[in-house]
Amino acid sequence: MTVNLEVADGVGTIRLDRPPMNALDIATQDRLRELAEEVTRRDDVRAVVVWGGEKVFAAGADIKEMQAMDHSAMVVRSKALQDSFTAVARIPKPVVAAITGYALGGGCELALCADFRIAADNAKLGQPEILLGLIPGAGGTQRLARLVGPSKAKDLIFTGRHVKAEEALAIGLVDRVVPAAEVHEQAHAWAARLAAGPALALRAAKESVDVGLETDIDTGLTVERNWFAGLFATEDRETGMRSFVEEGPGKAKFR
Repeated sequence: MTVNLEVADGVGTIRLDRPPMNALDIATQDRLRELAEEVTRRDDVRAVVVWGGEKVFAAGADIKEMQAMDHSAMVVRSKALQDSFTAVARIPKPVVAAITGYALGGGCELALCADFRIAADNAKLGQPEILLGLIPGAGGTQRLARLVGPSKAKDLIFTGRHVKAEEALAIGLVDRVVPAAEVHEQAHAWAARLAAGPALALRAAKESVDVGLETDIDTGLTVERNWFAGLFATEDRETGMRSFVEEGPGKAKFR
């Protein structure tokens, strides 16, 4: 398999494994969607890490495969391409991307689907599709602009240039830069910490933020209000409030 899933301590690691550069061919895209749907269903997975291994996250699409496709073929394929990445973005659990080496084109777009991005100090990110006479087609024009703002997104998309880890951190493209040897460890630690939290409240928080960014504030506030009130029916809310009253903040143990 070009993408594998390992589960430990409530954390599911979706591991890209298509050496040497984890090129995202059709089989890999489809496998990503399958595993995103699997971790969504599984109760033993409470947080997710997306990782490409020690050397590279993903250097982009399989250009040779795409070169053989004409307009008609890509009209059919482009929706499935976007659906694969959207399945990762819609995992209703915390997702962190552990980025080593290159995260370019589709690799950068995959990282954009995570809630949090931890990058190696040697990482390079970018959307170089313009150099092929194309634009990003797996969400890059949309998710990148929402994350770093339209001006910075246009800079990266129009030029196709690579961004080093320090600049990626400065513009908000990644959230933390660490030594390359620590990327997976820190990503897993972040995910494991959240995996111990209240699963429904985390799901509510993620959906409220994501839906709110896509709509007007009144609709976003309605989503937030409905989730907020709904959580009062959960065992986690009872556990959290009881622990706060009896033991003080931050000591609740959620099931």
